[in-house]
Amino acid sequence: MRAIQMVDTKTQYLKIKDQVTEAMQAVLDSAAYIGGKAVQDFGVALNTYIGSGYTIPCANGTDALQIAMMALGLQPGDEVITPSFTYIATTEVVALLRLTPVFVEVDKDTFCISPEAIRAAITPKTKAIVPVHLYGHSAPMEEIMQIAKEHNLFVIEDNAQAIGCDYTFTDGTVKKTGSIGHIGCTSFYPSKNLGAYGDGGAIFTNDEALAEKIKMIANHGQKVRYYHEMVGCNSRLDALQAAILNIKLKKLDEYNKARQIAAAFYTKAFSGCGWITTPAVADYSMHVYHQYTILLDGLDRDELSSYLSAKGIPNMIYYPVPSHKQKMFAGFDFGDLQLPVTDWLTERVISLPIHTELDEEQLTFITSAVLNFKN
Repeated sequence: MRAIQMVDTKTQYLKIKDQVTEAMQAVLDSAAYIGGKAVQDFGVALNTYIGSGYTIPCANGTDALQIAMMALGLQPGDEVITPSFTYIATTEVVALLRLTPVFVEVDKDTFCISPEAIRAAITPKTKAIVPVHLYGHSAPMEEIMQIAKEHNLFVIEDNAQAIGCDYTFTDGTVKKTGSIGHIGCTSFYPSKNLGAYGDGGAIFTNDEALAEKIKMIANHGQKVRYYHEMVGCNSRLDALQAAILNIKLKKLDEYNKARQIAAAFYTKAFSGCGWITTPAVADYSMHVYHQYTILLDGLDRDELSSYLSAKGIPNMIYYPVPSHKQKMFAGFDFGDLQLPVTDWLTERVISLPIHTELDEEQLTFITSAVLNFKN
C-alpha cells in the first residue's frame, strides 16, 4: 500500500506532469512572468467556470478578502459579521483593516454560519457579512442574501474551501459558490481543491464598477500606470501559477468527484458507528469535501489522533481554537460572548485524509483503523 498522505499533491502532479512542464515552459519562453497571456487565459476560463460577471486573479486568498473589504469602502469601526469557527484568514483581515469583527454561531450539522445568529447580531454599525463555505459545504446563501437585502448589507463569500460547489436555490436555480454574494473570494493554496504549486487567489463579482475598483486596488490603486487614484496594494497571480491552474481547472470537476467518492466510502463505513457523526449535506448544497471532518462522541480525540498517527494515518484538527479566543483579538471587547456550538465543535472535530488520489486499499485501511480504535 502507498503511504497515506493528508493531501497527496505529488501523485496528482505526476499524472499531469507533461502538461504542466509544457505550460511552464511556454511562460518561460514568453518571458511574461507577471500578467500576460497565461494570467489572462486563466482569468477568462475561471470566470466562465464560476459563472461570475468578472474575475480578478490575485496573490492569495487572504489578499482576496482584504481587497474585497477595501473595495466595498468599509471604514474603521464598521462591524463585519463572520463565524468564529473558520480559518484565521477570514477574520484576520477584518482586524487588519481596523474593522470590528462580530463573531457568530455556526450550524452544528453543516459547520457553516447560522442565519439566525446573523440576524441577532445586526446593529446600526453592521456593514457586511462574511459567510464561509467551510470544508467544502456551502453556507445557506439564499437566506443570507435575503438578510443582507433587508438590512442593506454587503456579502463577501469566503469560498477558499468550496470552489466547484453548486448551490441550489428554492426556485431550482443553480449557481457556483463564490458567484452569489456581492464579492466572492478564493484561494489556490496547494492543498485546496484547485491548488497551485505556490500561492494564488481570485476575486469574483457581478458588479462592473466594483470589478474595476478591485482591479485597481490589487494593482497599487492605479488604472493607468503611474497614476494612483486610491490606496491599494500589490497582489498579483504570477504567470507560472496561472498556467498550472489553467490545466488543473479543466480537471476540477473530476477532482471534486474523486473527493466525493472517497467521502462516500468513509460515510458508508462509519454509518453504523454510534460514536461518529459523518458530514451532513444540506438539500441546497453540493459538498466538494475540501476536508472530510467527523464529530466524535464519548471518546478522547487526542488519543484517537495519536492512535491513527502511529499507524501512519495523517489526521488534522480544523480548528482547535476558534477565532474569538485567539490572542490576536485580545484587544477587542466581545463582552460576555458565548458560542457554545462553536466550542462544542472545536472539542470534537477531527479530519481524515481526503484528496483525489485515495484508493480503496487506503480507504479500507483508514476506516478499519478508526473503527477498531475502541475495540
